[in-house]
Formats: sequence, structure tokens, C-alpha cells
Amino acid sequence: MSRRVVRQSKFRHVFGQPVKADQMYEDIRVSKVTWDSSFCAVNPKFLAIIVESGGGGAFIVLPLAKTGRVDKNHPLVTGHTAPVLDIDWCPHNDNVIASASEDTTVMVWQIPDYVPVRSITEPVVTLEGHSKRVGIISWHPTARNVLLSAGCDNLVILWNVGTGEMLLALEDMHTDLIYNVGWNRNGSLLVTTCKDKKVRVIDPRKQQVVAEKDKPHDGARPIRAIFMADGKIFTTGFSKMSERQLGLWDLNNFEEPIALQEMDTSNGVLLPFYDADSSIVYLCGKGDSSIRYFEITDEAPYVHYLNTYSSKEPQRGMGFMPKRGLDVSKCEIARFFKLHERKCEPIVMTVPRKVSPWDGIYFILFLGGWGTPHLTATPLSPQSDLFQDDLYPDTPGPEPALEADEWLSGKDAEPILISLRDGYVPVKNRELKVVKKNILDNRPPPGPRRSHSTADLSSPTLEEVLEEIRALKEMVQAQEKRISDLEHKLCQFTNGTD
Repeated sequence: MSRRVVRQSKFRHVFGQPVKADQMYEDIRVSKVTWDSSFCAVNPKFLAIIVESGGGGAFIVLPLAKTGRVDKNHPLVTGHTAPVLDIDWCPHNDNVIASASEDTTVMVWQIPDYVPVRSITEPVVTLEGHSKRVGIISWHPTARNVLLSAGCDNLVILWNVGTGEMLLALEDMHTDLIYNVGWNRNGSLLVTTCKDKKVRVIDPRKQQVVAEKDKPHDGARPIRAIFMADGKIFTTGFSKMSERQLGLWDLNNFEEPIALQEMDTSNGVLLPFYDADSSIVYLCGKGDSSIRYFEITDEAPYVHYLNTYSSKEPQRGMGFMPKRGLDVSKCEIARFFKLHERKCEPIVMTVPRKVSPWDGIYFILFLGGWGTPHLTATPLSPQSDLFQDDLYPDTPGPEPALEADEWLSGKDAEPILISLRDGYVPVKNRELKVVKKNILDNRPPPGPRRSHSTADLSSPTLEEVLEEIRALKEMVQAQEKRISDLEHKLCQFTNGTD
């Protein structure tokens, strides 16, 4: 009688491997601010890292291909007057990044495809609405230009970056410091964790708490929570004995966990990174030197331990590449960017799998003819059956499914998916246009009528511009003649006194 003991999973043998030394990013002064954020954000084009900076807050943006030693004079993104606490790339525009700071502001930046000569100091838009430092930012997964920020004033604000306006302010929902905020797959709900030891599920448009769980983990240390693709909630926290725990919860029965597992007794807060396509959760603790990963399934015990990637150096932060930035030809299912004190080290997670059943096999061919017959060995191409459909289902692409106004009016939409069969080519730089609304002019009057005041403020004609240029040239020439005359008189005066 045969009995299956080992659980069947295509991700059982996933392993992590650091890249070679010349593919790391060296000489980066990673920020030493004590804050439980990842300090790193990455997309298929750029790597952004919060760095040490005198006289304010800054982060560095590097093209992914610019590996090796980073020039100490490399331009930074500097605009905040206090340390930067969190950064996040826009999922719908690979050239747009948001930053949150201790100076109570959120700034949105346009990053050019080329490396700028000077530091970038002017954001596209500055969002002001918090009264204390802002430690969390997160873009909406499906709606264009919708950005969430959470501050130490216990306030969550949703912004329309395209207009620079505040869409919603979630007040009086959190009684203490907010630890983290996460969206569900279509952006209709939020999950938050708070210092008051509660996990809340919030409908932001109705501005109400849909579900709430008190003390999912009994310990006093910070709790983290993220949504799974099917709507369940995954949490990390600490027990009363300061053991690190992970939990899986169902919103329909929030009282009892589906799974609750203890891990170890380390002090670092576990940052969860979730890959919805493979249903794998990666846990990275600040100060740890390992990455643990688990597969979430519908079979007991629901959270299945897969493996641990271990290294010698502790991590200061971690970046997680979106699925469209991975190398599908190497069966890569995740890529992390581990921050050390002075460098960033990419770590590749791979499913060990033969690319082709004939990969590496040689055909022995008998070549005959009128001459002497002989044998030759011809290798088959390893590209014959490269794409692994089961590892790479369609994944969210860079196009938004909704506009900000549509989402605010109550509409929901799933992410627009793309296939990775032919690989993903990042889109060229798309400029973020911010249109500030005039509060004095809510709606223009219908019809072609135009008031006298607007006619007076109409743009000047070409002749008027040219005439103004001529007048300015004459003025400059007259001033130059006057300066020349004065210099001549000064020379005569000095010569006469010598």
C-alpha cells in the first residue's frame, strides 16, 4: 500500500542565490534612520534606496544596469528638509516615485531615463496634509494617480496625484501609531495594523471599518498585515514570550485564525512580501541574515514552510521586484535587493527546472556521402521550449484599470494583466502631468462667451513678443555702453592719481 507523505508542489525546491560581486551596487550609504520600512524600492527600470544625507532627506535612484561601484558624487533626489522614511514606485509609470518624510510632506518625483547631471530637487507635486511625520506611502494597485499616505498623526490620507488634491482623509479610525497599510488586489479595501494591537479592514470610500481583530498576536512588538489574492489576511507579529509568529485569517471568521505558527525568538520585525502569482510569502526581518518563504494553499496546515535563504551579513532593508521585471528564461520567480551598510545585493529566487527535455543533450549524427563516413556531435538549442506557463501566469501590467475619479465614485476593477511569454520591455518615459484645479473657477460657464477680463489676459501675439525682445536688446546695449564709458573714466582717474 503506497502512501504519499511529501506534499506535491512545484515550489518545494525554490532556492535563493546572490548575484556575482560585479552585479552588486557598491558604496551606497544606506540610511541609518530607525524606522520599520524597507528603505528600498525597485521596478523593471530603476533601483531607489534611502541614503544618509546632510541637511535634509534624500534617496538615490540608479538604473538597474548601473551595477558596480557608485560614484560618491552621483546625483540624489533631494527635496525633503528631514530624513526620508518611505519610498514607493508608481505601478503604472516606471519613472514616477513617491517619498514620505519626517518633514510631514509627501513628494512625487519624475525620474528621467538618463542619469541627470545634478541632483533632482524639484518634485512634480508636494502633498501637504499631515501634521506629523509621514512614515508610510502606497500606490493604489488599479487606479491611476491614487496615492495613500499614513502619518504619525494617526491619519490616513488618499491623494489624487494628478491634481495634487486630497481625495479622502480617514480620521478617528486609529487611536495610536499606524504600523502598516496594505491594499487588497483590486484596491477596494485597506488592511491596517496599529500600536493599539488591532488589525482593521477599512472601506476607504465609505470611510468605515468593515472588520476588526483585537490582538491577533499577543506580544507588544509591531504587527504587520497584508491581503492575499483571495481576500484572506496574512499577519506577522510576536507572542507574549516574544517569539515571532505568522498568522492567516479569514474575514468571514475573524475571531479564530486559519493558521498560527511560531518561528523563532529574534527581535526584528518581519516584513512580508507577497507574490500573488505563486501564492508565496517571503518574510524578511530587519537585522536578520535570512529570508524565509512559505506557500499559502487551501490545504491544511494552509501555510507551508518551503525553505530559508541564509547569508552571513544582516539586512538593513529589502526591495522586492515586481513580477514583470524578472528573467523568465531562468525560471526566476522572485528577486530581492538586500541592503547592507554600504551596498545593495540582489538575490535571485529560482525554481530548479530543466528548460528543455533536450537541454544539454547532443545528437550524434552520421554524415555520409561519397567521401569517408564520420560522426559529429551537434548540440540542440536550449531555447526550444523556454517559457514555463505554470510558473508565470498572466501578471498585473503597467496600465491602470481605472481613473481616480472612477474609483472615487465607487467603481472597482481587477488589474489589467499581461503575459510574460515574450518577456517584458519597460515602457519609455511617460511624463506625469499635474493639473492644479482653480478653486475660484469651479466650472467654466457654457457657451463661447468670453468676459473682458479673460480677453485682457489672453496670450500676447508674436509681433508683441518680438517687439519686447527688440526693446530689451536696446536696453542691454545702452547699459553696456554706459558701463564701458564708466570703466574708461575710471582708468583716466586712476592714471591721473598714480
